[in-house]
Amino acid sequence: MSTVTRANLDQRLAAANRCSREAAMAGAKAAAVATVAAAVPTLASVRMLPWARAHLNPTGQALIISTVAGMAYFIVADKTILSMARRHSFDDAPEHLKNTSFH
Repeated sequence: MSTVTRANLDQRLAAANRCSREAAMAGAKAAAVATVAAAVPTLASVRMLPWARAHLNPTGQALIISTVAGMAYFIVADKTILSMARRHSFDDAPEHLKNTSFH
């Protein structure tokens, strides 16, 4: 067991800040891609399909596009945080748990 020191807590806080910043950037990139990927077919269908033209006003179009962007942001940010937490927990594990070989 390790003792909890101020330096240890500062180091863990810095790692948490790096993790959250990286997750936010990854989420923002995914949201930007998802916005374009959702906007193109939504706007094209409103121009070409009679049903979409009749039923999707600009508010509905914006709601579809922003929902896709929001979902992409939170899914990617969550997956990034979980993968980094898994990686860091493996780094902090005792040596006998790190040995995953079957020999």
